[in-house]
Amino acid sequence: MRKALVVCRRDVAALAGAPLGWIVAALFLLLAGWFFYSDLVFFVVFGAANPSRGLWRFVFLDVRLVVLLLLPLLTMRALAEERRLGTLELAFSWPVRDGELLAGKFLGILAVYLALLAASAIGPVVLHALHSFPLGPVVAGYAGLVLLGVACIACGLAASAMTDNQVVAAMLAYGVLVFSWFVSWNEPAGGETLGPVLLQLSLFDHFYGFAEGAIDTRDVAWLLAFGALFLFVAHRALGARSWRGVA
Repeated sequence: MRKALVVCRRDVAALAGAPLGWIVAALFLLLAGWFFYSDLVFFVVFGAANPSRGLWRFVFLDVRLVVLLLLPLLTMRALAEERRLGTLELAFSWPVRDGELLAGKFLGILAVYLALLAASAIGPVVLHALHSFPLGPVVAGYAGLVLLGVACIACGLAASAMTDNQVVAAMLAYGVLVFSWFVSWNEPAGGETLGPVLLQLSLFDHFYGFAEGAIDTRDVAWLLAFGALFLFVAHRALGARSWRGVA
């Protein structure tokens, strides 16, 4: 675990020192702030006596799109760029296992993501200070965003582990995440048998309950399982001997 934390600190410092990290952070906070502000104004203008009623569902569903769009940009270079520059082979020469390296990469990106979520919570905190409302739906929504982030980061790392091109890594991650979003959009086309299966495969349908203010253990388990599956794929990709140049 100590070695994973060393990798984590190195990656956090790398993201903090890279223009890409600051651009992604700025875009995340700008878009999340805009969705919060525009959704709040919408409910106030249309006469909602209590802005917390129905507001948070739309806020978190909008921020969900921000997570989908921006997290692959943070993960795309985690392993792909190091492989291209040859620094990944240097990392393999450290006394660190594949799992520790992957855990450090995952924790580093997750730490940055959690910091962005914490910064985005300033809006709800200020609103609560001005107009008190139940905090349960907000807590559930942010819990869902954390779990959704775990799933997206794991998917992005798996894509980054499969190529030395960070653009290809981002496109692979986008492909999987967009498919997992749209897979249930035309549920009736699957019929009575396949339709419910497609619904269960939808990553973002499992997030919907959190946006509604409810934490369902089945959704928690599914999002964690999604993340664990892609971390396993990333670990297997790192362990491929041919990618290390070993005969």
